[in-house]
Amino acid sequence: MHNIRLMTMLCLGILIAGSVPLDARSPQQITERGKTTVSDTNTTKVEKSEQEWRQILTDEEYHILREAGTERPFSGEYVDYNADGTYTCAACGNPLFSSETKFKSGSGWPSYYQPIDPDAVETRADNSLLMRRTEVLCARCDSHLGHVFNDGPDPTGLRYCINSVALDFESGEAETE
Repeated sequence: MHNIRLMTMLCLGILIAGSVPLDARSPQQITERGKTTVSDTNTTKVEKSEQEWRQILTDEEYHILREAGTERPFSGEYVDYNADGTYTCAACGNPLFSSETKFKSGSGWPSYYQPIDPDAVETRADNSLLMRRTEVLCARCDSHLGHVFNDGPDPTGLRYCINSVALDFESGEAETE
């Protein structure tokens, strides 16, 4: 039992130490990034070199979105954010989650019980940090968003635990299927 606690503490320490501090972007930086906002009907894959992603994204965004990093719990801009609208991919603008499916999970990251469209995200096995998890990626640009767990509320029983840095927010009436 002592070994399990030690490994858990070690993993948490690595996760927190590897996190990047929250940085603020000015509105000018957001519009100058060259991000293409897309509609929910545009499924064209975004293909960029890692060098192009580095030029478009902030250092923190690059770490989270392209290197599968994780922001510190309770540090993200959208953890307690409750406005009506749509959460989009910070890298490509792909609509990902509706505010209508957001819930307070207590995990420290924004949580949703389903994506805005089943084809908006993709998942794959993630066995890093000595844990078995399911990684969530933007289906349009393959950026890392977070992880999905089977401990969410009805109607899906899923908890999409997403990094705030991986998201942008478009206010207004939330999109639904």
